[in-house]
Amino acid sequence: MKYTQIKETCLYISDIDQAEKFYHETLAMPVISKVNDRHIFFRCGSSVLLCFLPEVTKNETNLPPHFAKGKQHIAFEVSAEDFSESKQKLIDCGIEITHEQEWSKGQKSIYFEDPFGNVLELVPKGIWEV
Repeated sequence: MKYTQIKETCLYISDIDQAEKFYHETLAMPVISKVNDRHIFFRCGSSVLLCFLPEVTKNETNLPPHFAKGKQHIAFEVSAEDFSESKQKLIDCGIEITHEQEWSKGQKSIYFEDPFGNVLELVPKGIWEV
């Protein structure tokens, strides 16, 4: 197989409207699908962020059942030039930066949480390049 990317990433949430407020209104991700009693999906660059209510999807019959508990983690990539500005936008929105990590080659990423306790990370483009 020759993978090109991870097309979808999924988080499990407890409130559709709260997820919409955070990911759409605060993080400016366009909503691409919303079913009030099941899910909300967002466009994130060329990828899709799926947010599901786990109490619904763990009992799926049309699709394979799926759910998770605890602090899930995903990272959002921005251009290296936009990293500092993006970090400041998070701070300006009242989002607490919970950790700043310096990686090899002096690259940095920052961690913050969504309203559900999921651990989110902001990384500059190229952080995983060899």
